[in-house]
Amino acid sequence: MTQKRALVVRGGWEGHQPVETTELFLPFLHGNGYAVRVEESTGIYADDAEMAATDLVVQCVTMSEITRAELAGLSSAVVAGTGFTGWHGGIADSFRASSDYLHLVGGQFATHPGKEPCERRGEAADNFLPHSITLTEAGRAHPITAGIEDFTLDTEQYWVLHDDLIDVLATTTHPTRPWQPWHRPVTSPAVWTRRWGAGRIVVTTPGHSVDVLENPNVRTIVERGMLWATRTASGS
Repeated sequence: MTQKRALVVRGGWEGHQPVETTELFLPFLHGNGYAVRVEESTGIYADDAEMAATDLVVQCVTMSEITRAELAGLSSAVVAGTGFTGWHGGIADSFRASSDYLHLVGGQFATHPGKEPCERRGEAADNFLPHSITLTEAGRAHPITAGIEDFTLDTEQYWVLHDDLIDVLATTTHPTRPWQPWHRPVTSPAVWTRRWGAGRIVVTTPGHSVDVLENPNVRTIVERGMLWATRTASGS
């Protein structure tokens, strides 16, 4: 049996701890039989031979930029069957200037609402709010999220702009608050999958820091997502 190959690509904004968070999952990948290559930039995406041999890409690159050749290489690999996954800004807030990347993943970070202005202290925790992650009917049956009950987090709550080609496994709802401009609760996808050509994509929006990824529910979703996204023999 051919060994599965995983490519971990990390970088971008350091506030999301790209090294520390990806290191958290390397033992899981090794333990599940993957040969793992770690890259500190997206340049590897332009290597057609390497990408064609990769069964799973785990990306943690917040913001940053991607070249046309790199994005073409990533997109072509996914279409051909390479899996693509990540968490939080490392996949849902990458390469803001690239509409083609947005088209690939199907959703884009818009904001994370913050505390009441009088409670803000000019630190990351200003944007930490208690919120629920609610499984959808599809999520309760999907192998990534089956058996996981609704759970709560106190961290950044992503508001996501998205299209209808994603399969939403879990959501989170932003309530109305006196200091915010919206007038009714807004529900955003929190975990979703996407089929793109022969490839599978999984996006998990919780994951601002190591402690969030160590939450048993979040970690289970990310790890199962890696396995599910990995290239399959049928590509389906």
